[in-house]
Amino acid sequence: MFLELIGTIFAGFAFAGVVMVLNKFTGGRLPRWAAPVAAGAGMIGMTITSEYSWYDRTLESLPGSLAVVQEVESKAFYRPWTYVAPFVDRFAAIDKDSVKTNENVPEQRLVDLYFFGRWAPVSKIPVAVDCAQNSRANLVDGAEFASDGRLLNAAWIETSDNDPLIEATCGV
Repeated sequence: MFLELIGTIFAGFAFAGVVMVLNKFTGGRLPRWAAPVAAGAGMIGMTITSEYSWYDRTLESLPGSLAVVQEVESKAFYRPWTYVAPFVDRFAAIDKDSVKTNENVPEQRLVDLYFFGRWAPVSKIPVAVDCAQNSRANLVDGAEFASDGRLLNAAWIETSDNDPLIEATCGV
């Protein structure tokens, strides 16, 4: 976040500097407001570019074992261009290397689900997936394991056949 702020400030200086150089070459014919307007436009442009490139930059920095299972696009009235071209500001991914199975319950798998947000810290929750029933359960409150490995007190959520979390987990 801090580096993006510094980059935005430098973009403003750079755009204003270009206009000031152009004004020098044109003999001072540009209006006095051109440099501040160019600085503002440069800063807005840098901010928009940063918003739209965050998702791709974040994906490039992740290990290959992470598979994206959901993307959340952002649209806001104070950013009207997002209605034409929304950008991803949050996404969820599973770590394929963290998938665990139990031979006593072969249709169920445990996996770590990570949540990434543009200005939020990464959070992780363990999730149980039942490949045979197309259901999943977040293992955060009250879920326990029986001695044979079966889940107890889990709040199972029925999903569709093409749920990306189940497809990514069961396809491992």
